[in-house]
Amino acid sequence: MRRELDSLTPKDIVRELDKYIVGQEKAKKAVAIALRNRMRRRMLPEELRDEVAPKNIIMIGSTGVGKTEIARRLAKLCGAPFIKVEASKYTEVGYVGRDVESMVRDLMSVGLSMVKSEMAEDVRDEAERRTEEDLLDLLLPGMKKERGRNVGPAGPIMQGTVPEEQEKTEETAVMPAEPGGEGDSTREKFRRMLRDGKLEDKTVEVDVAQRGFPSIEIFSGQSFEEMDVNFGGLANLFGGKKKKKRVSVKDAREILLDQEMDRLVDTDRAADIARERVEQMGIIFVDEIDKVAVKEGRGGVDVSREGVQRDILPIVEGSQVNTKYGLVDTSHVLFIAAGAFHMSKPSDLIPELQGRFPLRVELDDLTGEDFFRILSEPENALTKQYIELLRTEGVEIEFSESSLLRISEIAAQVNSKTENIGARRLHTIMELLLEEVSFNAPDLKGQKIPLTAEYVDERLKDIMEDQDLSRYIL
Repeated sequence: MRRELDSLTPKDIVRELDKYIVGQEKAKKAVAIALRNRMRRRMLPEELRDEVAPKNIIMIGSTGVGKTEIARRLAKLCGAPFIKVEASKYTEVGYVGRDVESMVRDLMSVGLSMVKSEMAEDVRDEAERRTEEDLLDLLLPGMKKERGRNVGPAGPIMQGTVPEEQEKTEETAVMPAEPGGEGDSTREKFRRMLRDGKLEDKTVEVDVAQRGFPSIEIFSGQSFEEMDVNFGGLANLFGGKKKKKRVSVKDAREILLDQEMDRLVDTDRAADIARERVEQMGIIFVDEIDKVAVKEGRGGVDVSREGVQRDILPIVEGSQVNTKYGLVDTSHVLFIAAGAFHMSKPSDLIPELQGRFPLRVELDDLTGEDFFRILSEPENALTKQYIELLRTEGVEIEFSESSLLRISEIAAQVNSKTENIGARRLHTIMELLLEEVSFNAPDLKGQKIPLTAEYVDERLKDIMEDQDLSRYIL
């Protein structure tokens, strides 16, 4: 559930993260403090506010220990513009791949979507009123009545843009002069039926914008991000057309409501608010930062990795990035980087980039006890997911404490003997453990199946004893 950042104390943030992520207290505290500092900075005097730079963080830990999950839960928790990107998707300028500045453009797009959603909720009542009138016009094409606005060739005209005398003339032209006329009573009758849901399955014809775009050929090495073309506007330039589509009243209501909310929301104002929010409160989570770290003495395919670091550096330091909504200053955007650092270490990053990530947090490897907590404590625990999935088939499964302990021991054991993939090992084990039950679930309807430690051993014992087999299956 998204909450406003102002209402989140560091303890609140850690408490929310504890619902989904086991352990990793140091990382949770570091992230909570960094988020809270965003709000504190906004309360400073203006002359001091610009001097306070965000304290960027590097999270170091094996795969599957919770780095990405912390980022994902932060995105749902805080009301700040947030995106997660992978450093390995970017390449040095001149190589094929994404331009590093596109992460800021993506953040701006996320911020704009957030602001437009908020503004759309403010105009929802008016949009629903207009949608009802539009539906009545579709249901009664011969007796249109526009209240408070007029429809012209270019779409609805806002109230106040047409002289009052002209409004009266045009309304009288399509409706009987008497307020209690036949057309009026028919429209009101249909309005009541519409509100009572009696017309939901009736078919109407609505205008829907075509999604096709004109064909464009690029003759230079520029990417789409560098061109920064607003294809929506380009489509209109080339005559973006609408096509008629027959849909039910239920579906037409959604289509028309979206169109009305789009018309009522001021995109330019939304872009200004979003740009301010991105610059002051934006957060970018850069995963797999270790993949662009160059280990000393290595070359060859790593030739572009240091270039990616050099390209990322000015964005992290603070620069003006051009987007189709205007220039975005990244000086106060918070960057949280993460990586396993198996083949490299943070000191392999270029010194300038290291200096822009002053906080480093090491995440702990998961133990058998951690696996047990992961299976039993979080709100979205894997065991709860499987219980609910099989309940849809009418099958009740019940995990005993001994079975969870045994699963946790096996996960820790396999991680120690093969590649350590952290909590993701539990997904592999649980799928294999419940394979037969899942396959036969439609035939087991109404049954209750207890899962014990003996059942776990029975299903996994042979694979556990054969080391070569466990490497392939677990």
